[in-house]
Amino acid sequence: MSKRIKIFDTTLRDGEQSPGCSMNLQEKIEVARRLELLRVDVIEAGFAISSPGDFESVSAIAGSVQNCTVASLARCSEKDIDAAYQALRKAASPRIHVFIATSPIHMQHKLKMTPEQVLESAAAMVRYAKKLCPDVEFSAEDAMRSEPDFLAQVVRTAIAAGANVINIPDTVGYVMPFEMRAVLEELREAVPECEGVELSVHCHNDLGMATANTLAGILGGAAQVECTINGIGERAGNAPLEEVVMALYTRPDLYAARCDVDASQIYMASKIVYGIIGRSAPPTKPIVGGNAFAHEAGIHQHGVMAHKGTYEIMTPDSIGIPAKHMVLGKHSGRHAFEERLRELGFILSGAELENCFAWFKELCDKKKEVTDRDIVAMVRNRAPEPSGVYTLKGFSVHAGNAEASTAVVSLEKDGDLQEEVAIGNGPVDAAYKAVDKIIGPPDYGFENYVIQSVSEGKDSMGEVMTMLRYDDKIFTGRGLSTDIIKASILSYVHAQNKLMSYYHGKETQP
Repeated sequence: MSKRIKIFDTTLRDGEQSPGCSMNLQEKIEVARRLELLRVDVIEAGFAISSPGDFESVSAIAGSVQNCTVASLARCSEKDIDAAYQALRKAASPRIHVFIATSPIHMQHKLKMTPEQVLESAAAMVRYAKKLCPDVEFSAEDAMRSEPDFLAQVVRTAIAAGANVINIPDTVGYVMPFEMRAVLEELREAVPECEGVELSVHCHNDLGMATANTLAGILGGAAQVECTINGIGERAGNAPLEEVVMALYTRPDLYAARCDVDASQIYMASKIVYGIIGRSAPPTKPIVGGNAFAHEAGIHQHGVMAHKGTYEIMTPDSIGIPAKHMVLGKHSGRHAFEERLRELGFILSGAELENCFAWFKELCDKKKEVTDRDIVAMVRNRAPEPSGVYTLKGFSVHAGNAEASTAVVSLEKDGDLQEEVAIGNGPVDAAYKAVDKIIGPPDYGFENYVIQSVSEGKDSMGEVMTMLRYDDKIFTGRGLSTDIIKASILSYVHAQNKLMSYYHGKETQP
């Protein structure tokens, strides 16, 4: 019998800490719903004490997720643990995730604590968390650079205090796979109490070993693995969920382990997360990259035509890439549209469905064929801006190669319509300068501007991602239209609304 491996997803906590990967509340809830569709076991929703926004998002996700455990991170501090507990009050299955560093370099330079103080704090705070929540995970931060005897002592202490999950993280992506397996095996031998709890691993990718180390951890006895969609996370990122899961599905002979993730939801989850953070998969990204199932060399093409197993160790449909795209058009009705949304994993409310269907019918008048990729892009960009922010009401641009470009842009906020004109180096630059005249943002950095086609054909919709930097934070805006200038303005206004919300929130803080 193969053992079951639990999948602990930290896209919304560790992943969101990655520069440029911040998400607003609505985006976090969308990711959480995707993770629930994936059937991960645990969703780490955030670090509740870190900010009012993080507390709110943990609380909202805890209240909306029914089929997964929802966790919040907490340092070994009563205030942190109290915040985590309060944020998780609505969760059907809550978990408090307590951590403290255990390596000599962290204890000395970051914590400025002795090993004895770390042991005392770990014991006291795990006991405190256990009184509030029956499910407590303990992490020994930087475990892989900790002294083996001290790590064993900390783990034994945390188990005695009530932790039912013990996480052994490679916090800085330092170890090699054979070391990861050995550390877990030696720990299980040194601390027999480990057999009564779940061991977990959390691996970073600084040396490109995150997936390999995670799988080595399973061979060493881990019953839970911690990962993120697309491997986003601090520095070089975390172990990518899609790589770990498909390795388990592809090599059951080696790992004798299974997980309950619905692999057919992987591709869509990857697309959703990339879209939210304004990025796209590198072509050679394992599992979800554009070239992952492409065969160009003649010998490969011949082999695949003869038998797919010659060069494909998994199939596109196994991760949810449709074998063929269903094409909808202007004669398609609401029922067909709603059914296709359901097949793609989207369950929309009445108002959302009506808005998306109206947009779909409008698009049908502009495009000959509307593909799955168009529909997914529409749903991802469906959310109307909340009240109190700017919305695009109209624009006009004039551009030519012999003169400066001019743009007139009209924005509305709370019923107040404002219009400005600006000259720029190209139509997009001119339009953005007109938007700045209306919004009056603080001094910000323009981080990135990306245009990509949603589907094939010269009538494809264009999706634009604009990234702005302010106060060491990245604010990503998205825009979608068959008119690339309109998509660019929508994207910029979206990013500026996020930036201004953060800016005004800082101003009102005491």
